[in-house]
Amino acid sequence: MRVAGSSAVITGASAGVGRATAARLARAGASVGLVGRDAKALEETRSEIASLGGVAYVAPADVADPDGLFAAAEFLAEKQGPPDLWINNAMLTVFSPVSEITPAEFRRVTEVTYLGAVHGTMAALRQMRPRGTGAIIQVGSALAYRGIPLQAAYCGAKHALRGFTDSLRCELIHEGSRITLTMVQLPAVNTPQFDWARTHRSHQPRPVAPVVQPEAVAEAIMAAVERPSRERWLGLSTAKVVLGSMVAPAWLDRYLARNAFEAQDRPERVTADRPDNLEAPVHALHRARGAFGREAAPRVASWSGSEVRATLAGVALAGLAAAVGLASRRRRASR
Repeated sequence: MRVAGSSAVITGASAGVGRATAARLARAGASVGLVGRDAKALEETRSEIASLGGVAYVAPADVADPDGLFAAAEFLAEKQGPPDLWINNAMLTVFSPVSEITPAEFRRVTEVTYLGAVHGTMAALRQMRPRGTGAIIQVGSALAYRGIPLQAAYCGAKHALRGFTDSLRCELIHEGSRITLTMVQLPAVNTPQFDWARTHRSHQPRPVAPVVQPEAVAEAIMAAVERPSRERWLGLSTAKVVLGSMVAPAWLDRYLARNAFEAQDRPERVTADRPDNLEAPVHALHRARGAFGREAAPRVASWSGSEVRATLAGVALAGLAAAVGLASRRRRASR
C-alpha cells in the first residue's frame, strides 16, 4: 500500500518498536494514531513526531480492554479518517520459570500480548470492512514458532497470535476481501522492555543475542506495509529458530535447556525497588531504544516466509539432483 497520505494506527506506540515505527510512518507521510496505556508518554511520542514534521494523534487505551480500544479506534477515525493501516504491537512479558509465575501474571501477559492483538484486529476490521480494503500488521516474534524457557506466557501468546492470524487470513480469502494480513516475526530487539518487564530471576533480564535496533525493525515493517506478504522473517537468527524448530525440535529443546537460561541474564542483580510494567506503565523509561545499543545491529535482513521456503526447496532439489547424478555415475563406472 502507499504510505504517504495514509491513516495508520499502532498499539504499544510509546516505546520500543512501536515508537520507532510510529516515527518512521510519520516521516513517510502517514498520519499516525498512537495507542498505549501511558497518556503522557504518548504525548511525548506525538511531540517527537511533530518535531520531525509529522502528524500524530493520541488515544490512550489498554489493549486488554476491548471496549476502551474500540473507543480509541473510533476517536482516531474521527481525527484522521478510518485506518488504512493498523499495526498490533503492544506486548508484555514476565521472565520466570512456569513453576514460579502466578496465574494472574500469566493471564495478564496473555490478555495484552495475545488478546490485545485480537482486539486490535477486530477494531481495525470494523473500520476496514465497510471499505473492503486496508492492511493489518501483526508484530510477532521468532518465539511464535519456538518457545524458550523463562518466557512461557509470552511465547504462548505469540504462538496463539500466529494461529489466530492464519484462521482470519483464510476467512478474508473466503470473503474475497482486499484487506491484507501480514505477520512480521522479530528477532531480539534493543528496547526498554528488559528494564521494565517483571522478572522472578535474581539477575536483570536481557535479550538473547544477536540483537537489532528498533529502527531496523521499523524499516522492515515499512517494507511489509509497502509490499504485503503472508509473513516476514527478520534476521538470520529468526530464520534459524523457525527452521530449527521444524527440522530438529528435540535437539533444540536440549540446546535451549543448556544455554537459554543464562543467555537471558545480565550480570547486574535485581534490586528490591525495581519497577515493572505488568499492571501499570513505568513512566521513566518510554523511549525507542533500550540498554543494549553497543551490541545492537543498525540493520536487519528481511525475507518473506515463502522466499525462505522456496530457497530451501531449491537447495534440497539441487542436493537431490546431485545425489542422483553421483549415484548414476557410480553405477556406470561399476559396469
